[in-house]
Amino acid sequence: MQANLLPDDYFSGEFVTSSTTLKQKLKQIKAFVFDWDGVFNGGQKNFEGHSSFSEVDSMGINMMRFSHFLQSKDLPISAIITGENNQLAFTFARRENLHAVYSKTANKEKALMHFCTANAISPAEVLFVFDDILDLSVAKLVGVRFMVGRKANPMLLQYARENRMVDYITQNDGSQHALREISEIVMALSNNFTLAVEHRMRFSDIYRAYINLRTAAVPKFFTTGNNEIIQA
Repeated sequence: MQANLLPDDYFSGEFVTSSTTLKQKLKQIKAFVFDWDGVFNGGQKNFEGHSSFSEVDSMGINMMRFSHFLQSKDLPISAIITGENNQLAFTFARRENLHAVYSKTANKEKALMHFCTANAISPAEVLFVFDDILDLSVAKLVGVRFMVGRKANPMLLQYARENRMVDYITQNDGSQHALREISEIVMALSNNFTLAVEHRMRFSDIYRAYINLRTAAVPKFFTTGNNEIIQA
C-alpha cells in the first residue's frame, strides 16, 4: 500500500511555494536540470580545480528519475549546466546516463534555451536545482525551482524569494546532501515514494524497464565559444 507522505511533516526546509501548489507544478515537468558546484557538493575545489559528488545524492537523483518514470512512463530529460569545466560532472553524466552537460557556460540562460530547443520542451517544463547568483537567469524562467540553502547568503535567499525565483529552499547545503533532500520531496509530492523504493528494492521488472531506458541515454557535451553554445 502506498504511504501517504507529507513533505511538510518530514522536511525543515522552506516551502516558498506551498507544497500543494508545488505538487501541481511538478505534473508539468519533463526535465531535470542541475547546477554542479554548490549543489552536488559544498563548492570546494581540489588542487586540480575539480569538485566531487556524493553517492547519497546520486541515489537520490536516480530515484527521482525513476519516480518520474513511474508517473509518466517516460525517462525525464536530465542535464547539468555549470559555469566551470568540472571533470567529475562529465564522469557523473556518463555513469548515470544524463542527456547533456553544458560546461564553461557563464550565460546559463542561453544554455537552458539551447537545451529546451534540442529536446522540444519549454522552460516551464524544467525543474532546476541551483544555489547561487550565476543560476538566477535560469531560475526566473523555469517551471519548478529548488534552491540549496546556505546560512552564508541570507540576502541572496531573500532576493530569490522576493523575485519569485524559488519554490523551495533546502534545509541542508550542498555538502550535506541537499540533492537527496530535494529528491525525496519530489518523490513524496509525486505520491510514489514508497512504490518507487519497493520497486528498486526488489529490482522489479518495472525498475529494469526504467534502467534499460536510462542506459540508452548517451550524454552530449556542450560549451561556450564565441558567445554561442557549441558541441564540446
